[in-house]
Amino acid sequence: MQLSEQELVRREKLASLRKLGINPYPADLYPVDHTSAKIKQEFEEGKKVIIAGRLMSRRIQGKASFAELQDSEGRIQVYFNRDEICSGEDKTLYNEVYKKLLDIGDFIGIEGELFNTQVGEKTVLVKNFTLLSKALKPLPLPKVDKEGNEYDKFNDPELRYRQRYADLAVNPKVKNIFIKRTKLFNAMREFFNERGYFEVETPILQSIPGGAAARPFVTHHNALDIPLYLRIANELYLKRLIIGGFDGVYEFSKNFRNEGMDRTHNPEFTAMEIYVAYKDYNWMMDFTEKLIEHCALAVNGTTKATFGQHEVDFKAPYKRVTMTDAIKEFTGYDITGKSEEELRQAALDMGIEVDETMGKGKLIDEIFGEKCEGNYIQPTFITDYPKDMSPLTKEHRDNPELTERFELMVCGKEIANAYSELNDPIDQRERFEEQLRLSEKGDDEATGFIDEDFLRALEYGMPPTSGLGIGMDRLIMFLTNNPSIQEVLFFPQMKPERKKIELTEEEKTVLDLLKKESPQELETIKGKSGLSNKKWDKALKGLRKHNLATVNKTDEGLFVELDE
Repeated sequence: MQLSEQELVRREKLASLRKLGINPYPADLYPVDHTSAKIKQEFEEGKKVIIAGRLMSRRIQGKASFAELQDSEGRIQVYFNRDEICSGEDKTLYNEVYKKLLDIGDFIGIEGELFNTQVGEKTVLVKNFTLLSKALKPLPLPKVDKEGNEYDKFNDPELRYRQRYADLAVNPKVKNIFIKRTKLFNAMREFFNERGYFEVETPILQSIPGGAAARPFVTHHNALDIPLYLRIANELYLKRLIIGGFDGVYEFSKNFRNEGMDRTHNPEFTAMEIYVAYKDYNWMMDFTEKLIEHCALAVNGTTKATFGQHEVDFKAPYKRVTMTDAIKEFTGYDITGKSEEELRQAALDMGIEVDETMGKGKLIDEIFGEKCEGNYIQPTFITDYPKDMSPLTKEHRDNPELTERFELMVCGKEIANAYSELNDPIDQRERFEEQLRLSEKGDDEATGFIDEDFLRALEYGMPPTSGLGIGMDRLIMFLTNNPSIQEVLFFPQMKPERKKIELTEEEKTVLDLLKKESPQELETIKGKSGLSNKKWDKALKGLRKHNLATVNKTDEGLFVELDE
């Protein structure tokens, strides 16, 4: 492991602390009785406090020093005075430990008294301090010049997501996002619990991936010698509980889908699903808009939230538009009664890319997604989806081609999906068989399994039920004005971290030339490098070994190209 100069110095300090008999990682309980926020809220001159946190800044002026301590609730100024800390002849604790062996980022505990400085800042006068944890790597704190301008901020997204621990330590606003995320979950639980609904847990490892159209992650159970799947949804298990006699159940579930990653999709995500007996999708629309309004107020103290350039108001009630009317409004095309081939041709005429594997449902979904979705900024219920798009949904009571389903759209994105649940076991089997047909045709999002146990459960009878699913990550994105899902996940999925490569000076020379222009004819870049034949060959071989450059042969000759 290659250590930086600062890391080497901190390890030397670690050794010096141990020589002084100071354990840099003590196991003892530290009796904290105040936080930075509590001190400021309940400030009383001369009050004795015990606090702990991370040393974030200090200004040493001889035998006195002002510093900042950061704990879970913010920062507080602390004042170190040599004679207060070291009342006797031995000044080691201040002169050696505090001034020379502590670093920014170290965790320390402080016993002290409160006082106001001459400029009125609430401060802790340190009477004694204890090193609680020595930081061996410097925090990526921004630097400040004489004019007060900050630079070298820790704001590179990839580094922040990969090192969320450092991100949280140096960027206080990031922590507020996750505090609001927890407030959202708490508010939703409160809303459900007050109405008597029961929180449950269902399996993550499933023998059949069901409840949604998505590609699953596959694993293998050695003892049983069977394939298992990380759940893509928990719907079918929750319905089993309704069949078993619960009137209302909900779950916050970790779901996994082996699909693409972008700013709004992570392979691991959190969904909430709730199922309530003796209800339909009309009742669920009323329930959903009240739920979302309640959550917005709990998270932000207002129903209004800014997302990008839009101000969204989550106050109920929300507009309701059928999918047929939405497509007709934005394309002029009426999907009613159209065949698969007619829909495919209509999509092609609209410039939408489709293929032969797509059934009616997928084609309608593509048309809506391309031409309609982005137009719905304020919360809007899109209702009455075609049957082919909704294999788990009850047929519409007034139109057998449609289903009793809605999605809640905000800023062109779906944040909730709900049905009057299909409880006819014969109809459900036929829908599953149609999904299987689509899967065999090549639609990799269609369900390629028939869950015989779920069909058996339905045959015991399921009462009329309505279900709702909400993407929790996407909802908190809207409530905190974050366009990227990575900002609202503590640890989003990342590509494997590339190990830092130590290059020779010759390799750096060639790489710099390629960064300016790539590809380049081999003899040309060799001449630009000014390297001897031996050094050139060695440098090029090294770059190829590190997968930084490739040599390609074309009709025009040999070319060296930067390997992205």
